[in-house]
Amino acid sequence: MTKGILGKKVGMTQFFTESGELVPVTVIEAQPNVVLQVKTVETDGYEAVQLGFDDKREKLANKPHKGHVAKAETTPKRFIKEFKDVELGEYETGKEVTVELFQAGDIVDVTGTSKGKGFQGNIKRHGQARGPMSHGSHFHRAPGSIGQASDASRVWKGKELPGRMGGERITIQNLEIVKVDAERNVILIKGNVPGAKKSLIEIKSAVKNSAE
Repeated sequence: MTKGILGKKVGMTQFFTESGELVPVTVIEAQPNVVLQVKTVETDGYEAVQLGFDDKREKLANKPHKGHVAKAETTPKRFIKEFKDVELGEYETGKEVTVELFQAGDIVDVTGTSKGKGFQGNIKRHGQARGPMSHGSHFHRAPGSIGQASDASRVWKGKELPGRMGGERITIQNLEIVKVDAERNVILIKGNVPGAKKSLIEIKSAVKNSAE
């Protein structure tokens, strides 16, 4: 069954394992999430748990939002996410979900929004090769031919061209949790995870756990 929690990316550091190995880790601060709603097949058509994370000011929440969180006897939340395929018996509205949900050695999938890079060319965005930089060359960093002179006479869909780069929802699978600090509400994950500092991070049980 799936289990998950929402948190914020703090940054990266290093961590020594018990065997003395130095590994790079990403620090995720996951303050207690609040169960805002438990959805069932009878009432909603599917099973899921809705979690709320990070308090926001009352004046920034509209009336429907305030009424929704009031059922869980909590304050308005900045982020609300659903986790499907969970053990519903372990959750109840208003209950808190903490980092103790996980433990060191667990394999998880981590989802975040990648850093926005703005409008970029085809070389940086897609890793394409450039032309010769010598004198007289008219092809340096341009994309080159993008279509046929005859036949289709158009640019095919999916052609890799310059455009806005980053800012996409990315999931990295099968990352290992190195340490869980319940006192500081912190999870240390081996390796890097997508997103800028202070961005929302979603941690859940690995779908394709290679360790099992």
